[in-house]
Amino acid sequence: MPNSRPRPRRGARSGAGAVGRDRLVSRSLQSAEHCLSAQDFGTAYAHYLLVLSLAPELKDDVKETFQYTLFRWAEELDALNRTQDLLGCYEQALELFPDDEVICNSMGEHLFRMGFRDEAAGYFHKAVKLNPDFNDAKENFYRVANWLVERWHFIMLNDTKRNTIYNAAIQDAVCLGSKSVLDIGAGTGILSMFAKKAGAHSVYACELSKTMYELACDVVAANKMEAGIKLLHMKSLDIEIPKHIPERVSLVVTETVDAGLFGEGIVESLIHAWEHLLLQPKTRGENGNCEKYGKVIPASAVLYGMAVECAEIRRHHRVCTKDVAGICLPTNVKFQSPACSSVDTEETVEPYTTEKMSRVPGGYLALTECFEIMTVDFNNLQELKSLATKKCGKIGIPVIKEGILDAIVVWFVLQLDDEHSLSTSPSEETCWEQAVYPVHDLADYWIKSGDQVMMEVSCQDCYLRIQNISVFSSEHEMDVGKDFSKDKDLFSLGSEAELCSALANLQTSKPDAMEQTCILESTEIALLNNSLYHESFKMAMRKVLSSLTPEKLCQAMDTHCQNNEMSCGSGQSNSEESIPEPFYVLDVSEGFSILPIIAGTLGQVKPYSSVEKDQHRITLDLISEANHFPKETLEFWLRHVEDESAVLQRPKSDKLWSIIILDVIEPSGLIQQEIMEKAAISRCLLQSGGKIFPQYVLMFGLLVESQTLVEESAVQGTERTLGLNIAPFINQFQVHICKSGQVTAIPFWYHMYLDDEIRLDTSSEASHWKQAAVVLDNPIQVEMGEELVLSVQHHKSNVSITVKQ
Repeated sequence: MPNSRPRPRRGARSGAGAVGRDRLVSRSLQSAEHCLSAQDFGTAYAHYLLVLSLAPELKDDVKETFQYTLFRWAEELDALNRTQDLLGCYEQALELFPDDEVICNSMGEHLFRMGFRDEAAGYFHKAVKLNPDFNDAKENFYRVANWLVERWHFIMLNDTKRNTIYNAAIQDAVCLGSKSVLDIGAGTGILSMFAKKAGAHSVYACELSKTMYELACDVVAANKMEAGIKLLHMKSLDIEIPKHIPERVSLVVTETVDAGLFGEGIVESLIHAWEHLLLQPKTRGENGNCEKYGKVIPASAVLYGMAVECAEIRRHHRVCTKDVAGICLPTNVKFQSPACSSVDTEETVEPYTTEKMSRVPGGYLALTECFEIMTVDFNNLQELKSLATKKCGKIGIPVIKEGILDAIVVWFVLQLDDEHSLSTSPSEETCWEQAVYPVHDLADYWIKSGDQVMMEVSCQDCYLRIQNISVFSSEHEMDVGKDFSKDKDLFSLGSEAELCSALANLQTSKPDAMEQTCILESTEIALLNNSLYHESFKMAMRKVLSSLTPEKLCQAMDTHCQNNEMSCGSGQSNSEESIPEPFYVLDVSEGFSILPIIAGTLGQVKPYSSVEKDQHRITLDLISEANHFPKETLEFWLRHVEDESAVLQRPKSDKLWSIIILDVIEPSGLIQQEIMEKAAISRCLLQSGGKIFPQYVLMFGLLVESQTLVEESAVQGTERTLGLNIAPFINQFQVHICKSGQVTAIPFWYHMYLDDEIRLDTSSEASHWKQAAVVLDNPIQVEMGEELVLSVQHHKSNVSITVKQ
């Protein structure tokens, strides 16, 4: 904390008023200092506000101390959930210091934590503009931009084929008379500008995201079309005539389609558009001016699917092991990724994930021919309405190749009009990825030629859902991993004897066994499947604990698991006084972690887990029980602390941690926020000989040339967007991503050393971590033998890399 107190400056004024003011300022400064020393930050902040309102000439003198006071007071208000007071303090501070990049950045951090990402982006962006070398703000801006402007925007705008075909379809429609246009989900406004260039009289565009709306305003103005395109910051469902647009339009253009076609709400928005915003459609055989009739681009779509084997999808969506570093995963615990969760879950989540199947690590094997799932006519209101209410359709697809059934991959052909179409097939090089529906709950995932893959298809909650996937084998045996007796139609597929045989083969649990479905992120499932990760931690923890009590622990840890069940059954034989004091192990990994249970196998250990979700706690309790640990062995630490900021505190006032496990690297490949601060606190809380895991981290990088990385990070000039000037505006949203490719970027990864001998490589094939990359603003041409200088800056938890030739 700054400790030099500024003295009030004497102004030109004289007299009792000036003297009184100076005296009050001096007293307020003294009071502020006294309050700071007593850590009464709220009162100190109020005193500084008074000082700066009475003596604004002192701003430079008290700026540093004022910032410190503001940040500490804001921390207290945040802990007390006094959100309005917190925001009010920052607004007051920014009135006094409107060009202070540090306060702007801190305001953005609070807003981001509260979920106000659009607003946070504005403050981070302002901080970067005020000081382009402020790395904390730049890193925060890139992180929030990654939420608000997903990388598919860049890929899409760089997709020349997609832009050309959309432009041609819009041009044809306008030339045929569709002169009034509404662009739903405008994004950067590129489709609106296509319509205006084609000669449309009236063009309206709506965009819900505040960030994208402001971006579209800049883009449209840069292309000198602001007078001809009316931009609306709202959902199309909220547009009213004549309040927002004067009359019904003759053409709606939209590209609100995701990898699963329906996930961005195209069905709901087009139903509303046909009912409230579009002119009536032209009937078959009817002639006349197209301006009198309504039309949608795209006109229709056909969805296709294919069953595949893919090890990369499997390891991210199915726990493929029953034993993790000696810990048995019980049969009454079922792990699922969000993409596998049922429609009945509390949260509506996408029932699929997405992959660029042509680039998926390890590739994939097609087990069936591609098959048609459904066709949708976007120009037919009744068909759109019936989609949500239509009963599940059943599809049976013959298997053509034997292999492991891992997923159903889905893509579509978008028919823009009678002449122009776009395919998102894995064989096409487009901006779209494919939708992936991971398969789960089968007793046996191995299928062979002649089998039938059965599934139910529907469109619920604005999503294409592929559910109840099962296999009907060539020997007419039903092979499912769940009770299929609820589905009456399936009974017709086999004789009574065959059904009895199938039922007999179903895996059942004990009636009294508690069953738990645990939803894990795909990276958490990949982590559970990573045996090297868990074995490495087990070995490193064993070495630390052995060094703390070498005479007793080595003997105890190898026999603990076998003896634990016996000791639980026979009761406590020794007195409390004879039980040695346990070692305290704290795991503050982000998300689900089984490391505390592994630590519990290593002798007299009291492990603490910091998992937050109730279902994760129940799951860890069940795993502990299945491995014969007393229920009280594992503690859930967040139950014992008032707020997460105190997660590293001691288990007892007189006890220290033997091991603290920190999550240093995010699954995205970036360094965890505030990890350096956590590490500094952790070092103060270790017993003598105790360790923090990892003990240190080495960062590695590589200079590469990769057109893929460039196209996923920035719009490349005006040619790909057909002459429209979009790149300078969207390029400010550069994101950290990583794909395999070819000296335009610096991918980086880490070696995490648990000790000097045991290390984990975040770039390994089994890793649940992705690799991040810095993409250069301007590619650097190099020749063999030349040298480049990399400037790497590390401040707090942010790393910035620049290249100099």
